[in-house]
Amino acid sequence: MKPAPPPPAAWSRRSWLRALPAFAATAATAAAPHPVVWPILFGPDGRPIDTAGWQGVPVVVVFWATYCAFCERHNARIDKLHRTLDPARLRILGVAMDRDGAAVQQYVRRHDYRFPVVLEGGQLRARFTPRRVIPMTCTVDAEGRPRQCIPGEMAEDDVMELARLALPAAR
Repeated sequence: MKPAPPPPAAWSRRSWLRALPAFAATAATAAAPHPVVWPILFGPDGRPIDTAGWQGVPVVVVFWATYCAFCERHNARIDKLHRTLDPARLRILGVAMDRDGAAVQQYVRRHDYRFPVVLEGGQLRARFTPRRVIPMTCTVDAEGRPRQCIPGEMAEDDVMELARLALPAAR
């Protein structure tokens, strides 16, 4: 592949536009992000969540809080997605930003969420994004590499579109 051209002495609009394709190609071939190293995760009841079998399976990670009305609507859609898919093809993980495990357990029971929920504990969010927006939906591909983080509440159609992660990648 041809390297990006050296910058001209004075960057005019025209020189920027001519150089853009080469810079885009260089950025596209940059090293892929490192795979997520899952820390020990604990459910709101204090029990560890086993992530050993997650290799080769894409994951949708949703950061949320019990006090967030946007999260409540968003999680209802995430739960619908979880109920429609085989966990061997796509995993869903809710990460509660709250500190009170008992309150999170009660909230999850009251809303009848079936997707696994863990407490943040300060170990997970920084592996995905420095942004503090909730809800924050992040995707991890089958190779364990973070792909995107989508801030804010998502419409039902957009959440259901996350099911495409479970499809085999076109080669």
